Order: sequence, then structure tokens, then C-alpha cells
Amino acid sequence: MTETLRQAQVLWDYLSARRSHAQCELLIVCGSYDLRVCDYACELLNQGVAGHIVFSGNTGNWTRHLWTRPEAEIFAERAVALGVSPDQFTLEARATNFAENIAFTRQLFAHVRSATFLTKPNSIRRVKLTLPIRWPELTAWVDAPDYGFPDGIANAVGVFGVIAEMVGDIQRIKLYPQAGFQVAADLPEAVEQAWQYLVAQGFDHHTISVQRG
Repeated sequence: MTETLRQAQVLWDYLSARRSHAQCELLIVCGSYDLRVCDYACELLNQGVAGHIVFSGNTGNWTRHLWTRPEAEIFAERAVALGVSPDQFTLEARATNFAENIAFTRQLFAHVRSATFLTKPNSIRRVKLTLPIRWPELTAWVDAPDYGFPDGIANAVGVFGVIAEMVGDIQRIKLYPQAGFQVAADLPEAVEQAWQYLVAQGFDHHTISVQRG
């Protein structure tokens, strides 16, 4: 493994830690470029973890270049192909980031008190840090399909694309608490050092100074 991949693994391990799900009222899928998140949500639905899914997402940094329709529609189409009935899911096709995935779903399901969010493994920590701000009264878990870095990375963005995405996520974890977008999180020294190394290597395409959102 190269030094770049070793340092990126440090970020992946930090961002993807402590995935979990539990019996709840709702499964909430944060849209992305990775349809495996949809597949996993459908598995949990079939297992009876919850009785309904929300597919949330318009387009984001990646998917505006991949698809001409909202992520929620693409995911819902995939779910139907997997045998999920349309009455088992709801579309929320406005959200363009995690804060909006949470806030817009909360508007639709204000009565819900427990939910499991499904996202990419490397987005678990950011969703967890955003939840107390956007839906503080919700009992929530955050889970993801079980794949690792670098071998499990989706071809749609590639390993270098995910490294840039993770560098942007760490920057947001550092800056967003000051803006009230996320709760603060401890950043281990090894993560800070890995982040600085990868920034110096040019993996800054998804940092806020280059691309906002």
C-alpha cells in the first residue's frame, strides 16, 4: 500500500467508525453516488428493521455530473427493481447535503421518534455530528453497507475521488461547529496529520475554499 493510501485509510477508519442500526420507525437514506446504500436499506426493510424508507437527495458534488435526475428518484427506481413496493417508501428530492437530508425528512415525518440513517461508510461520522443540530429529539442510528477502503470503493468516483471527498469531510468537521452546522468532535492527532499530508498531496478538490456545500 502506498503512503497516500495508508494516510487515506486513517481518514476512512475515523469517518466510518461505529456504524449501527436498530429496530425503529423509519429508514432514512441519504442519497449519493453509491447505490449499495439503497441496496442495504432494502435489506434492512426486508428484515423488518423498519416498515418504511425515505429516499432523500437531489444532486450533490458528484451526482450532478452522473445523473440527470435526483438521487432520490434513482434510488427509488433501484428499490422497485429489488422488489420494494412504492407504498413502502417516500421521496424527498430537495436535499443537497446531510443537514438538508435530515431537516427535510424531519418536515415530512415530524411525528417520528426513532430512525436509522443509511449512508456511505465514510459519511457515518458527519451524519452523526449533524443529527443533534437538525433533529435533536430523534433517537437515531447511522449505518452503511459493509465495504472497505480501498478495495470496495465505487467505480463512479474512484479511490482518488473518495480521498478528496474525505479530505473535504475532515475540513468540515473542523470548521462546521463554529458555524453551528455540526456538534464538535475530537480529531485525533493521527487524523489531523493524515489530513494535512493529503492536502499537501493535492487532494483538496472538495474543501470549502475550492467548492462550497
